[in-house]
Amino acid sequence: MLTKEIATAIVRETSLRINRNVNIMDINGIIIATMEPSRMNTIHEGAVEVLRSGKTLEIFQSESERWDGSQPGLNLPIIFREKIIGVIGITGNPEMMGDIGELVKMTTELMINQVFLATQLEWQQRTQEIIIEQLLENNPYSHEVERGLSRLHFQLDPPFMTAIIQISDGEIQKQSLIQKIEALIGESYVIAGFINFNQLILAFSGLNEVNTIGKLNSVYALLKKQNWKFRMVYSLPFEELEKFQQSYYDCELALKISDSNMDFISFGHVEVKALVHQLDADIAKRFSGRVLKSFNANQAETLESFFANDLNIQKAADALFLHRNTLIYRLHKIMEETGYDPRKFSDALILQIAMWIRYYRK
Repeated sequence: MLTKEIATAIVRETSLRINRNVNIMDINGIIIATMEPSRMNTIHEGAVEVLRSGKTLEIFQSESERWDGSQPGLNLPIIFREKIIGVIGITGNPEMMGDIGELVKMTTELMINQVFLATQLEWQQRTQEIIIEQLLENNPYSHEVERGLSRLHFQLDPPFMTAIIQISDGEIQKQSLIQKIEALIGESYVIAGFINFNQLILAFSGLNEVNTIGKLNSVYALLKKQNWKFRMVYSLPFEELEKFQQSYYDCELALKISDSNMDFISFGHVEVKALVHQLDADIAKRFSGRVLKSFNANQAETLESFFANDLNIQKAADALFLHRNTLIYRLHKIMEETGYDPRKFSDALILQIAMWIRYYRK
């Protein structure tokens, strides 16, 4: 735990603050960090004694020769998880230091603990990402998944759901964001990990659809408060882990085919449109071309508004800032050119599918 890199950082920070030379010795009493380069990698006999006794050692000028490689000062044990992992030495007259020694010791142990916690968080996060990567490869029962779940003390229980949060902002503290999301959802219900620069995957386990959507609403509110530009989509629930990969593809497709202004999307709400996108390309193109013929952008906008307003002429006219009669004229022209009357449900369905194929498959 006490590496040269950590020790060097501690020495640099503490020496500057107390204006004294600080040394750190490892469990063998060897100096691994100091402001005096000539003393690096030498044995500090005072530190050896601290390691043996477990107690602070004061070395005065008159007895410094007794401790080979030492100078007058304080030498204190560094404790981590009730074990001595090294010694910190502060050069100077022990009688002039007061509480400096204990303050430096406490600061050192706090810094080591912070580094340990950060390392643990990084390890846990990487483990979650490995699990998600394996699930995306449709390999839910691999050794990596089983080993990762065991280390995290996590159990994957149905029902399952998948969510994608696609974040456009570049300045995001990923680890901090994941911790906040896990706190909202509950660590026992979700595995979260970034699989690329801006896409966070949430794998839900053991929550029904209603509860999962409730948790996602809380996450959505959290992200909105940050004023980030993001889009969030969630899958249908499923019972077998083998379907995790498909649920992820469903979410990706939902992001692709839904309105780019929508930032909270359910795959279930675009599932019909998704089916259209999975049709054979040649068959779909033939169908769309036969129905729409030389359909133009103005006609497409008219139908989109008409369908979005549930075939209500007045509402669609208001949305398009048109007079009611103008909209009726446009719908009549569409019927003349295509042979399908948008005001009839069966014809409207055919026109809608044809439009999805032509305009969204692009």
